[in-house]
Amino acid sequence: MALSAVVAMPAAADPIPGKDEIAKSANMHHLANIPKQGPFAGPSAFGTDWAFQGKYAYGGNYEGFTVYDVSQPKTPKVVSVVSCPGAQNDISIAGNLLFLSTDRSMSDDSCKAVAKPATDKTAWEGIKIFDISDPASPKYVKAVETKCGSHTNTLLPGKKTSYIYVSSYFPDGTFPDCQPPHDLLSVIKVPMKDPASASLAAEPVVFPDGGNPGDGQPWPNGTYTTSGCHDLTTYAEKNLMAGACMGDGVLFDISDPLKPRTITSVRDDENFAFWHSATFNNKANKIVFTDELGGGSAATCNATIGQQKGANAIYDIVGSGDKRKLRFRSYYKITRPNADTENCVAHNGSLIPVKGKDIMVQAWYQGGISVWDFTNSRKPKEIGWFERGPWSDTLQLGGSWSAYYYNGYIFSNDIQKGLDVIDIRDKATDAGKKVRMKELNAQAQTDLFD
Repeated sequence: MALSAVVAMPAAADPIPGKDEIAKSANMHHLANIPKQGPFAGPSAFGTDWAFQGKYAYGGNYEGFTVYDVSQPKTPKVVSVVSCPGAQNDISIAGNLLFLSTDRSMSDDSCKAVAKPATDKTAWEGIKIFDISDPASPKYVKAVETKCGSHTNTLLPGKKTSYIYVSSYFPDGTFPDCQPPHDLLSVIKVPMKDPASASLAAEPVVFPDGGNPGDGQPWPNGTYTTSGCHDLTTYAEKNLMAGACMGDGVLFDISDPLKPRTITSVRDDENFAFWHSATFNNKANKIVFTDELGGGSAATCNATIGQQKGANAIYDIVGSGDKRKLRFRSYYKITRPNADTENCVAHNGSLIPVKGKDIMVQAWYQGGISVWDFTNSRKPKEIGWFERGPWSDTLQLGGSWSAYYYNGYIFSNDIQKGLDVIDIRDKATDAGKKVRMKELNAQAQTDLFD
């Protein structure tokens, strides 16, 4: 288990840690690191998203996924490594099933497939299903092809039937299976007792008016044209789903799982380039949207870009029923300066379960990990942070892709460094240590105190 050198909070004269050096706030305690394993060890095998169940953490990687035993957070262990190439291998879990996103055109739907041009009609992209009843030996069950592949997948869980909302985007007239305008979602129906019969159940059009047309301006000032969604977050108990859809932020009604219906949507053409992800607060009266300015591969945490681009945007949900609206309240972005060799922008995070408070842990790629409070939507504030210095002497993709809070600890899937476990010890978050969850899919939210 490898741990990097640790330094105290950076001095004002030299605020950027040295290469691969750890800097952090005093309340963040780095417990463990496990480097990427076997076929996942190379620099192009990016660590991606997480799902959790019981004592296990399932970490996605462009080359497959790794199963960890995290029952002892100070000494996590690798249980199995499943090789299954197919970027970006986003993960959700329901019962004994794991759903894996393939967002690369492949020669077939197997885990032995190789890349194939998207212009080839026989190429395959979509969702793969695994049986994880034995985490030490996951078994491939079924694959379902979807238009434009599956960049991310979002679970709507059910005892008898679960639904998978597939997000994909960037259609192209030369791609037989990914034609413009691609203003739809793909919905996969999964009978929980017969996952081999999972199938594409619906392709609802969610942008009948075309969505945001974009402004035609180049990065970093341009706003993307909406042609699909990047990520979705369900809240089953509320019959709600939040959509981060390139040029649009959307609140959906999902009382009919096969027919998501737009309640309201918002745009921010001045400061948001790419609506990337969405997180409800526990009461579902706020949404935190993220802007993945530069696609996650650029250095955007600096004075040149400023504090309103590549940030979070906090919206309150006001009104009721079909009259609900999203009202902008504030931006939140980390203030620590990053080097020009560090990709940094708002990315994946989850709530920390503190009753009466809205607190979130979030990944910022090479900007590290931030724990922040948005109880006051207009005045978010940081509680704790953790980061490493530049991973490379040149601008290379690295840093924390996903940082989630699960059963008392923060688990980060670092693109290059692997699993990090962090314990935040702070009076603002300590109550969260008492809350225990049987399962966590960060994009399938549930009432944390129910």
